Amino acid sequence: MATSADGRAQPGTFAQRTITVVTLLAGLSFVVAGAWAFFAPESFYNNVATYEPYNRHLLHDVGAFQVGIGAALLAALLWSDGLFVALVGATAAAVVHEVSHIIDHGLGGRISDPWWLGLQAALLLAALGFRFRYRGRARGRP
Repeated sequence: MATSADGRAQPGTFAQRTITVVTLLAGLSFVVAGAWAFFAPESFYNNVATYEPYNRHLLHDVGAFQVGIGAALLAALLWSDGLFVALVGATAAAVVHEVSHIIDHGLGGRISDPWWLGLQAALLLAALGFRFRYRGRARGRP
């Protein structure tokens, strides 16, 4: 097994390719399933989540968080900055979750949900933007 400059064990070429392929396939799988649940909840329910009762908003929320998980996995293939990758996933989930609550406003929930979730999404988006712009500049962090 190869080692890095600091002496830590590094996966070999086969292991690294395997990790990359599994991460890519899992990320795409989460994004596709999440988009399916979000954009076509009845179809997703009829083909995947066949347990009663059908709940459109629940499937929209499930889709939102699946998209967030997938976005984080895919971002991890492009960036090694753990905080940035976490912000990509959380921001993707928060934005889609906010949209879910806006389009499902008549299905229950609290009146404050869209406001609070919108604020959360906006703050995460701002943090992601700042991290992207200034990563590596603050206190020597990557």
